[in-house]
Amino acid sequence: MCWTDWDGNGLERCFMSQDDNQLILEGVVSGTREGTYGAYYSVRTDALFRTREVLVKYIGGRTLHIAANGDGNWHDILSDQPIPSLDGCFDVDIGVTPATNSLAIKRLGLAPQASQHIVAAYVPLPSQISGDFLPQPVQQRYSCLIEGKLYRYEGLFRGFCAELAIDDAGLVIDYPDTFRRVVAPA
Repeated sequence: MCWTDWDGNGLERCFMSQDDNQLILEGVVSGTREGTYGAYYSVRTDALFRTREVLVKYIGGRTLHIAANGDGNWHDILSDQPIPSLDGCFDVDIGVTPATNSLAIKRLGLAPQASQHIVAAYVPLPSQISGDFLPQPVQQRYSCLIEGKLYRYEGLFRGFCAELAIDDAGLVIDYPDTFRRVVAPA
């Protein structure tokens, strides 16, 4: 699938593969949110959609490579150090893509009208990085409006709310005011 930013600038191409053991998202982004950037990302989950490995490379900039054990404990692969600030996080939210919102929706499996508060490992945009390039724990809430079709995402850490329509594969179609799905080139 492909997304562009809400104004039609930039482009992201994302590939998702899934089997009985894992789900993998892999994408490239030429983005324009809070400045221009290029990025590559890869995210691997386990069968329960808990994030297990994340790689983000900003072109001409920083690289992040982290892993989680499935029990909410994270490790920085590049520095070979634990990341205790992320203890209890099962989801990653990469700021340059709407694809990772789909992972929390899949993992939570919310019933109609149900909501759940989570703490996610937020990977910042290049302009948001200060100091070490590591995710920050952020408060979020997901609510099921129409099961398998429409969810409310609330970025409590920044006072943001959006209704996210998803497709049959569970991937975000549009992320109002931020990302818009476009037809993939053949």
